[in-house]
Amino acid sequence: MDYSIESTPLEKLQCDCLIVGIYENLQLSPSGALLDQLLKGAISQLAARGDTKGKLNEALLINWLPDMTINRVVLVGLGKQDSLTGKQYRTALAAAIKTIRDAQIKSAVCTLAELPVAQYDWRWKTRQIIEVFGDALYQFKQCKSVVENEFKTEQITVLVPEDQLTGAQKGLAEGLAIADGVSLAKYLGDLPGNICTPSFLAEQAQSIGKKLSKLAVDVLEEEDMQALGMGSFLSVSRGSRQPAKLIIMNYQGGEKNSKPIVLIGKGLTFDAGGISLKQSLGMDEMKYDMCGGASVIAALQAAASLQLPLNIVGLVASSENMPDGDANKPGDILTSMSGKTIEVLNTDAEGRLILCDTLTYAQRFEPEVVIDMATLTGACLVALGRVPSGLLGNDDALCNDLLAASETSCDSLWRLPLWEEYQELLKSNFADMANIGGKDAGTITAACFLAKFAENFRWAHLDIAGTAWRTGPNKGATGRPVPLLMQYLLNRSSTLTAR
Repeated sequence: MDYSIESTPLEKLQCDCLIVGIYENLQLSPSGALLDQLLKGAISQLAARGDTKGKLNEALLINWLPDMTINRVVLVGLGKQDSLTGKQYRTALAAAIKTIRDAQIKSAVCTLAELPVAQYDWRWKTRQIIEVFGDALYQFKQCKSVVENEFKTEQITVLVPEDQLTGAQKGLAEGLAIADGVSLAKYLGDLPGNICTPSFLAEQAQSIGKKLSKLAVDVLEEEDMQALGMGSFLSVSRGSRQPAKLIIMNYQGGEKNSKPIVLIGKGLTFDAGGISLKQSLGMDEMKYDMCGGASVIAALQAAASLQLPLNIVGLVASSENMPDGDANKPGDILTSMSGKTIEVLNTDAEGRLILCDTLTYAQRFEPEVVIDMATLTGACLVALGRVPSGLLGNDDALCNDLLAASETSCDSLWRLPLWEEYQELLKSNFADMANIGGKDAGTITAACFLAKFAENFRWAHLDIAGTAWRTGPNKGATGRPVPLLMQYLLNRSSTLTAR
């Protein structure tokens, strides 16, 4: 895809398709009104006869315009004529690109950055066009010999007045980096487990490191982890023929002595549940258990592409969780890198076993903050559905920063409590703790388990089990929470620049 910005006056514009907006009261957006004037009221007449209601998430394709250098128009519904919210703006963008995509239009010019959106400027609005359009135009086709209905859209131009070019150009650069990151996370998630193994993930990270300056990538092998005492992590990979990997991506874009932001991702490339075997229905979707790790790799790529003035370390704990004669058994007791012992009551609660050692390993970087993300608990899907990711943490300021970033990025979070009372559920008669807390508050007790290994730094945990992929007919990875992570990092960068 080719994205660009243009400032050509509408009356001089030549394009295959123009995207304009219309409200429920049939009031056209500024560019729509100008186009209607050039067409002597033709668009108003179409609206007046009921061809469009202007409702949000509605779009009308007008295939012929008389005596115009603009061949077609997509008229996008904007809802009530008030200032749009960020999510409403993205809904309108999604309706526009779906119409463009489904009509197999190769190129289009989008004027929707001119719309008033509450609290947001041309930079943000331009970025959202790239993000939303990029998300809709992603298509997984690597494993198909014949691709049906391949998308034909190749070029999108954002129409911007000359006095707003500086902000829009920044939005374009950010949007491209984030959209590429989301596509990478989706691609890695959508790959099957027989291709996307821990070794494959490591190779992808190393390839990215070679292409981008200030980004160094190292990979710890099982013997390295054994030497470090990562008994909890390695217990998970024992049942697999695929060796575990701890992928370390170190981006040094900030001052030399500046403490890094550490991002940790769960990279279970396939999770059969181990001895506590999952039911077969839907088990194919357990290839998505590495989406947290994919998001970390994607965020590091995006941050390095934008040359953010930050130091960021990405740690991806990658393994498979398979049943085998050497696999973890319920009742086994493990010794973690921290020295804490863990009684395994359920081998399907393996994500926390690889993350806890990774959290301990993160201490060596003397982090300013640590944020982990994982498709950790089905309980989070039950509690929150597929709209927000779950947020828990031991630092209010960090959690509030993430919540603010979620609002700006429209990548929603909802904070859950991490109270001391929940720790009681993790008590074990035989070890320092159990790896599950019973059937109550599963998302919270999983985070409580991780919290025991995050006591020495500011830490937040994102449970993305309900948001990392879609199920059903439109099954596929979403690329979340890459937009959230990038907004958080952009906010941190803006704070540094403002000093």
